[in-house]
Amino acid sequence: MSVPAPRSSIMSLKPYVPGHSGADHNAKLIYLCSNENPLGASPRAREAIIEFAGRLASYPDGGATALREAIARKFGLDTNCIAVGNGSDELLEMLAAAYIGDGDEGLYTQYGFLVYPIAITAAGGVAVCAPEKDLRVDVDAVLARVSEKTKLVYITNPGNPTGSYIPFEEVKRLHAGLPAHVLLVLDAAYAEYVNRNDYAAGIELVASAENVVMTRTFSKVYGLAGLRVGWMFGPREVVDVINRIRGPFNVNAGAQAAAVAALADDAFVARSVEVNTAGLAYLTAELEALGLTVSPSVTNFILIHFPDQDGLRAAEAERYLRSHGLLLRGVAAYGLPGALRLTIGTEDANRKVVDVLKQFLSGHRTS
Repeated sequence: MSVPAPRSSIMSLKPYVPGHSGADHNAKLIYLCSNENPLGASPRAREAIIEFAGRLASYPDGGATALREAIARKFGLDTNCIAVGNGSDELLEMLAAAYIGDGDEGLYTQYGFLVYPIAITAAGGVAVCAPEKDLRVDVDAVLARVSEKTKLVYITNPGNPTGSYIPFEEVKRLHAGLPAHVLLVLDAAYAEYVNRNDYAAGIELVASAENVVMTRTFSKVYGLAGLRVGWMFGPREVVDVINRIRGPFNVNAGAQAAAVAALADDAFVARSVEVNTAGLAYLTAELEALGLTVSPSVTNFILIHFPDQDGLRAAEAERYLRSHGLLLRGVAAYGLPGALRLTIGTEDANRKVVDVLKQFLSGHRTS
């Protein structure tokens, strides 16, 4: 008896498994596994959601006009060059669906977002992985894997779960080496946290090229992960393509209202970055003092490496931390079984992580 059959390549994929979230509402646990903002959401965004409650029966603006205009004002962009999505994930997936066909190739890097190969394969393409060097995007390795079949290249900058970045000059060098028909996708989900003079999210490059787009999110520094809002800046022609395939109401009205309000809350964003910068410095120094290796990070998380090759020590540490109410993210799915990703939390949460890991490294184990 026959049954509907998906593409054979789809069944080769492992589903993306998200980390635990604060939305689980277990008051006994501190969630440091999903890169959520420890300060919560912008107060202005919360007020906008409360006000929106009186309009639940109305459909959202299908063009997200107010949100696109707010983004355009904030970053000095052309409204017609902005598309919004149900999180930046949806935009990343739509780009693959629009530009990759059967047998085409899409490139991503070794420690890039796991959604990339899923999106490429789901579109009927072949996902090609370029190795990274020292947990950092290697432009030469990416360019070496470009072929006549390449249609799209995903670059996470800053990287997740590595926390690393490549300077804007390297991004421009990558773009210069790509054929004109290849679309370069710059995923800048953590751009707001970066404090480096040689970094740029990609706006300048997008504005001057016909084959580059940049995606951003409201999930991190704006604290709206639960609402799923992302946006993309790209050439008008690319935005037009995305608008042809996206759902007519892909971003709900409450999310649009909250995102508009969050964009105007500069004080909350500044405070979020300030807390993150202090926490990042504290955790890096304290964990290195315990003898652990911490990858240099410009984001709101750090990657902690434990001294073993098979991941047993990291897995043991993860269980021990959880037994003390702390949830970190194992990253074995990224090929890093010996590491844990730690979201920068509140001052109290950060201190608790250090104290518990000190206990663990002193010989304590879970039963």
